[in-house]
Amino acid sequence: MKYLFTPWRWEYIKRTLKKEEGCVFCLAQKREDEEAFILYRGRHNLIIMNIYPYNNGHIMIAPLRHLATPEEAPAELLSEIGLLLQASLRALRRIFSPHGFNVGMNLGRSAGAGVKDHFHLHIVPRWEGDSNFMAVFADTKVMALDVSRVYRMLKPVLLEEIKNLTTPD
Repeated sequence: MKYLFTPWRWEYIKRTLKKEEGCVFCLAQKREDEEAFILYRGRHNLIIMNIYPYNNGHIMIAPLRHLATPEEAPAELLSEIGLLLQASLRALRRIFSPHGFNVGMNLGRSAGAGVKDHFHLHIVPRWEGDSNFMAVFADTKVMALDVSRVYRMLKPVLLEEIKNLTTPD
């Protein structure tokens, strides 16, 4: 038998033992940034790490308000999402040099939304060949870096990119 050691999973196991009820994005806002893996709190939105990432650097932009769809959102909230998307892409490019990105929203359970009542934008860095046999044969995703390390790498670069944002005239 071969062992794949993943000591960072212990934090996940502890959280599942005392799982809080409610919206993951609303609950995260009540905690300290580092504990909740919040990279940035804007005027209308936050940028948060996906703690169950598809790939290293998988982040999400979510409104501070509990809104189910973008149709419910005011223009300034949606505008800020666009600016935060720009800064996020730039920061992820600087750190990880991905070959591409998946960017999108799953709106509603039938569309694959894990959090169906609080819309959010996924940003997933992608590399050629980032899928391998482990996912196909062992139903296992191999991650090169743990979420805590990615958080520490990404936060200062993302904050710098946000600081450099310019708004249209």
